Amino acid sequence: MVRLSDLKAKDVVNILDGKKLGHISDIELDLEIGKVIAIIIPGRWRGFGIFGKREEIVIPWKKIVRIGRDVILVEVPIVQEMDDHKRKGYYLDDDGF
Repeated sequence: MVRLSDLKAKDVVNILDGKKLGHISDIELDLEIGKVIAIIIPGRWRGFGIFGKREEIVIPWKKIVRIGRDVILVEVPIVQEMDDHKRKGYYLDDDGF
């Protein structure tokens, strides 16, 4: 069994470009079937000062390649290649975005 606190301590790394995406801030659950749907990682800040908002990167559970001792490996498209309209709270689905 893996605890959420254990997952939050691990670095999330994209295997497509080798970049560290950050740490898990939250998870998305389907309570009806009792499964984890996605992990959520804080993205970059949008806006200025106290009115700024942090984007979220939502990675479906099926995009996780491996959960290791210190790292979670995911296979997601390279974030810099996304269009601006897709960067607003990205949700990386089967089509890549």
